[in-house]
Amino acid sequence: MSIAGFLAHSALAAARDQTRTAATIAADHDVLTELFATGRKLGWAGSNLNQVAKTLNSGGDIDSARLKETLTYVRRAATATKAAVERINNRQIDETT
Repeated sequence: MSIAGFLAHSALAAARDQTRTAATIAADHDVLTELFATGRKLGWAGSNLNQVAKTLNSGGDIDSARLKETLTYVRRAATATKAAVERINNRQIDETT
C-alpha cells in the first residue's frame, strides 16, 4: 500500500469509528507523525548507505567514521520505526479486546 493510500485508508477508518475519543485520535496522530518521520530518516540513511556502497564498489575509499555514523543513524531510525509500529499494534490490540 502506498503512503497516500495508507493515509486515506486510516483517515476514513478513523472517521467511521464513532467510539474513538479525541485523546485516542491525538495519540494516533502523534504515533503516525513519528512513524513517517522515522521513515524519512531511514530513507536518508539508506541513500547514504547506497552512496557508500557505490564508492566502495568503484574502488573508492570511505572514511570509517562516516560509515560508523551512518550505520548508527540507520540503527536509531530502525529502532524508532519499530517502536512506533509496536505502539500502533499494541493500540489496535487494546481496542479489539
